[in-house]
Amino acid sequence: MMMTLGMFVFGLSTAAYQELQRQTDWRQQSQSRVGRRAARQFLGPGADTITLTGTLLPQFTGGQQSLDDLRDMGDQGDAWPLIEGTGVYYGTYVIASLSERKSEFMRDGAAQKIEFDLKLERLDEDDIDRLASNASLRALATGLREALA
Repeated sequence: MMMTLGMFVFGLSTAAYQELQRQTDWRQQSQSRVGRRAARQFLGPGADTITLTGTLLPQFTGGQQSLDDLRDMGDQGDAWPLIEGTGVYYGTYVIASLSERKSEFMRDGAAQKIEFDLKLERLDEDDIDRLASNASLRALATGLREALA
């Protein structure tokens, strides 16, 4: 297991990523002053975005179904806990976007190579309304069990 987003497990059998990019911003408001540089006031944390980039080779690793499962999670609009395989807890994240590129097609149109970019954006822990419900987690777990069977 490389990482989990809610009940979705990133790994060779689902969606292994080759790159994790994280960008953290802080809000610094500036105030213009005459004859001096602008003054700045720290307002708190800003956006915290993680982008996972990977390549799937459906004949060896996860395939289209894994990306469809992530897309279904994004359609729910819920926030999910993001935990690295080493135990590092990143916080709760929503799926902001998922892009995929298919290439090296078989005769029937099936792609032998699927590249993806998954963009996750962090929510504050006190934004309880957006956290995934137990029903959402149960539905996702059922879907994962069926996909792995």
